[in-house]
Amino acid sequence: MSDVVLRVEDLRTSFFTRVGEFKAVDGLSFHVNEGETFGLVGESACGKSVTALSIMRLLQEPVGQIIGGKIILDGIDILSLTKKQMREVRGKKISMILQDPMTSLNPVYQVGDQIGEAVRLHQKLHDDKVEDEVISALRLLRIPAPEQRIHDYPFQMSGGMRQRVVGSIAMSCRPRLLIADEPTTALDATIQAQYIALFKDIQKQTGVAIIFITHDFGVVANICHRVAVMYAGSIMETASTSTIFKAPKHPYTIALIHSVPHLDRKDDQLYSIEGQPPSLLNLPPGCRFAPRCPEVMDICHKEQPPTVEISDGHSVSCWKVK
Repeated sequence: MSDVVLRVEDLRTSFFTRVGEFKAVDGLSFHVNEGETFGLVGESACGKSVTALSIMRLLQEPVGQIIGGKIILDGIDILSLTKKQMREVRGKKISMILQDPMTSLNPVYQVGDQIGEAVRLHQKLHDDKVEDEVISALRLLRIPAPEQRIHDYPFQMSGGMRQRVVGSIAMSCRPRLLIADEPTTALDATIQAQYIALFKDIQKQTGVAIIFITHDFGVVANICHRVAVMYAGSIMETASTSTIFKAPKHPYTIALIHSVPHLDRKDDQLYSIEGQPPSLLNLPPGCRFAPRCPEVMDICHKEQPPTVEISDGHSVSCWKVK
């Protein structure tokens, strides 16, 4: 995991509406290595999915706009590419799995045709070779009897199987980077565990770099090598998965981990973080977590804390950490 596949530098994405500018992503910086699974974790509406859509350049303009920063994929800043050039990159070098497979699959087309569309577009294969590639993509995602399933429609498959088909589309051209936006949320616990194990196997086979977006720390522990904890459009803490669980430093990270139920003990009441995230339309002047932080200081309400690297690969944005 030495080669950097993706580097995001000071990414800023806003939504411009009648009531004002919503700063959905504000100053994000991180990198993803080859063969690594990088987790983006945080509460709903913290900017995880907007980050993914920004990297894919799938924002609905002019409402959603990337207003600053760099997104460097294999040494090329994809923000400098034209829309036509980006269509060559999207699906071939970078792919995305959405949370709900039915938003990605067309119900009136066979799954083989939908996977084949990406193969024809990016691999420029003749029709007699396309089917072989489609079957290979289904086999990569462990879909049984792929020769028969290519003729099925999405409604003929279970939710877990549809999610695998979406994964087949994403991996059909063997991309360098795969973004998985909460792909296990709609799956039950057993299928979820199988799907996570499948991600690990695919990564071993292909070396693909993965950005795994989730709010579930249990999933993070099972699949991610490194983790970035997001809050209100910014990254609060970045570290290896083991460090995040063993020695978290930011109060928000600590609170999130405390919120995870423990099966080995009986609690009368589950831990919760008091208060609500700030409005992205009117962000507080200092630390964004300050109104909810149990360790808040005066400076937290006045100035945004710098990001400090306290050890190799472990960085925190908090005034109490020096």
